[in-house]
Amino acid sequence: MYILKLLLRNAFRHKLRTSLTILSITIAILAFGLLRTFISAWYAGAEASSASRLVTRNAISLIFTLPMSYKDKIRQIDGVKQLSWGRWFAGVYIDEKNFFANYAIDAKNYLPLYPEFIFPPDQLAAFLADQRACCAGRKLIERYHWRIGDIITLKGTVFPGNWEFVLRGIYRGRDESTDERLFFFHWNYLNEALKKTAPNRADQVGWYIVEVTDPNRAAEVAQAIDSTFKNSLAETLTETERAFFLSFISMAGAIIVVIQLVSLVVIIIIIAVAANTMAMTARERIGEYAVFKTLGYRGWRIAGMIIGESLLITMIGCLFGIALTPPATKIFGKIVGTYFRILGVDMTTIYIDIGAAILVGLLAAIVPTWRATRISIAEGLRRIG
Repeated sequence: MYILKLLLRNAFRHKLRTSLTILSITIAILAFGLLRTFISAWYAGAEASSASRLVTRNAISLIFTLPMSYKDKIRQIDGVKQLSWGRWFAGVYIDEKNFFANYAIDAKNYLPLYPEFIFPPDQLAAFLADQRACCAGRKLIERYHWRIGDIITLKGTVFPGNWEFVLRGIYRGRDESTDERLFFFHWNYLNEALKKTAPNRADQVGWYIVEVTDPNRAAEVAQAIDSTFKNSLAETLTETERAFFLSFISMAGAIIVVIQLVSLVVIIIIIAVAANTMAMTARERIGEYAVFKTLGYRGWRIAGMIIGESLLITMIGCLFGIALTPPATKIFGKIVGTYFRILGVDMTTIYIDIGAAILVGLLAAIVPTWRATRISIAEGLRRIG
């Protein structure tokens, strides 16, 4: 307790300088925590994926489709429990800035594969009964202030024209990690329209969702599916849902790398700020350290005081930064939350914050400690006064 009191008095001997240093560390830790939170949000989809679901897509690229006729052959493969399909629609609401994920799905079989999507029973029944109906997640509904029964018009990009849907269902996530920003409508509605306007694009799907009887057989089933369509006009690539999400994340790899580099720059800035403070402190107290040496204090005790003071300053700033990260994340979540599956501070981020603060405290004290312990008593006493 005495040591802590001594360190506090030493740390706040220059109150303004120490306070500004703590403020700088707080802001840096806050920025670092927010950056790490955004990185975690990128991977939320992969973390929330199911081990029992496989995704079968065109082996060339996701932008290429698969024939509808594949469904019967996939169903016959040993280990397949349920099967459904979907197609990326890529429509925009009003204008291009209002973009969100929207899919045409085989609703009757698709939604049972995703028990994490919770619908009120009456809304689910209304959605399934109306081929022109659509449903959307809670976050998307809140973003655009839609209500049940609203007519929602999407401008087609992949499929030109204005497409009108009636909002019949609003789902919420079973878990915090469930994506509540999705927009679904019936694949049959899209397919029937394509038969009239673009017959060559009809009876095609973007991907098949396959539920396996045993998650331990996922790799075996995936290989069996791909072997079935090997050397066909549209070969398939079947992977786990997690791998499918990670392939999307890899497309944004450059962005994630930049964010990670910025987070490292933040740490370097913290080190520079803390090191500057400790260097000034040590230089001002060289005479005091010389007196300590004349009183019999060994170098490791002086080093302990300098390192302890550095760690105290960085940890105070770290604790303030950690305390401010959740409310700051909540504020940012209201602004950009609809673009992320989940935006929240996890314990890993907090542990990294603490580890970074300890590392900064130690690194910032290296040079001042070396100088204080190496200086001779005579040279140190000359600097008094």
